[in-house]
Amino acid sequence: MRIPQRPPGIGDVPEGLLIEMLQSRDALAIAKDFNRRYLHWEEIRYRDIGRNDHAVIWALMKILRSDGQKELIFGKTQIRYSFIRDFMRIVHEIDTISSAGLFSEENMTKKSRIVYAASSVMEESIASSQIEGASTTLSLAKKMLRENRAPRNRSERMIFNNYNAMNFIRRRKDEPLTPDLILEAHRIITKGTLEDEGYEGRLRDNDDIVVQDALTGDVYHTPMSFEDISASIQSVCEYANDDSEFEHPIIKGIILHFMMAYIHPFMDGNGRLARALFYWYALKKGYWSVEFLSISKAIKKHRGKYDLSYLLSETDDNDVTYFIKFNLDQIKTAFDTFKRYVERKLKEQKEMEQSIVSNPDFNLRQRSVLMDAMKSDEPFSVYSVQKKYQISYQTARTDIQKLIASGYIKVSGRKGNMALYRYDKTNDRTIPLQKSLQSILISEKL
Repeated sequence: MRIPQRPPGIGDVPEGLLIEMLQSRDALAIAKDFNRRYLHWEEIRYRDIGRNDHAVIWALMKILRSDGQKELIFGKTQIRYSFIRDFMRIVHEIDTISSAGLFSEENMTKKSRIVYAASSVMEESIASSQIEGASTTLSLAKKMLRENRAPRNRSERMIFNNYNAMNFIRRRKDEPLTPDLILEAHRIITKGTLEDEGYEGRLRDNDDIVVQDALTGDVYHTPMSFEDISASIQSVCEYANDDSEFEHPIIKGIILHFMMAYIHPFMDGNGRLARALFYWYALKKGYWSVEFLSISKAIKKHRGKYDLSYLLSETDDNDVTYFIKFNLDQIKTAFDTFKRYVERKLKEQKEMEQSIVSNPDFNLRQRSVLMDAMKSDEPFSVYSVQKKYQISYQTARTDIQKLIASGYIKVSGRKGNMALYRYDKTNDRTIPLQKSLQSILISEKL
């Protein structure tokens, strides 16, 4: 990946020419259009802008950007960003999706929430590790996590650790951010993956580290001196814990993500920790819907642009607007992906409900029993059906037997001598009647 050229300074443009261009409608129109898209010098320096000078247009862009730009200081590092119009639109959409009926109990049962969240945490752990070089397939990695199998190599260990770290930050979301919490998260992320295990959960104590292209050796980022790390980490914690001035939580979480990667406080695991820190802050601020997202999965599909967003920001006087813009797009993509998934599942459920309502093999009561089972995570018994519908025990048992034989209901366990049942989301609706009845006889003393 080519490193973006550092932009010229405003001081490189003669003051008289700059004042003249500030009165030029044509030049200002070009500068405003480029700023609307928040382009970097690298993206404009070869564009056709007529008789205008690229350095002058860039200087106008910087002047216009400075109006309302927010500046933040972390130790010796100063960053800035502009809350551009696109940000307003995207954070509004995120807020709307997060508070909309998509996540309501009507659309997502308690069990569904648990399943969705567990699956998303797995996918986030896998994708975040793959961004940093973990080599394995999604299915194999998920199988390892579901079975709680011990990792067999470094790639699996990275994923296993990341999964534990994601669960760790969920448990600690209500706590203030502290250097100790950061160290503990890093210890979990890097356990058993470093050449020197002494660096697990320990800040680096040297400057023998650069971020570079593994093939070309091009240096993309030279982290700050190890002597400045502690003060910078403390500043990051103070920023995360300070609510005296409102910043949109999603924007602030992205800034925490950027700063952790920029500081590069550890010998390894900085990227995974930075992405986990975003989740921690979003959850802390009540954006529990991010539990259902794998943002790193979206980032991984655009890995080159992810790396470039760091470089665009660093080469333009640490203007992190570029990094925020990229990450907001990926968060929105992750929300949209999950929204489509839930909507597809809801459509399938409605189609299934319709097939039940129109099924001539069931009477009205049996359809009602089955619809209740579909919408509830709680198991039910012959006795509970008998009580709810005020029917005989034998009639309730006959209803359940028929539903099991049809492949819709399965035995899920026992409570004393009483069999418990649930809706079967996986069973084949063409299950042979004889096989179903055998299952009933085995599981329940008729």
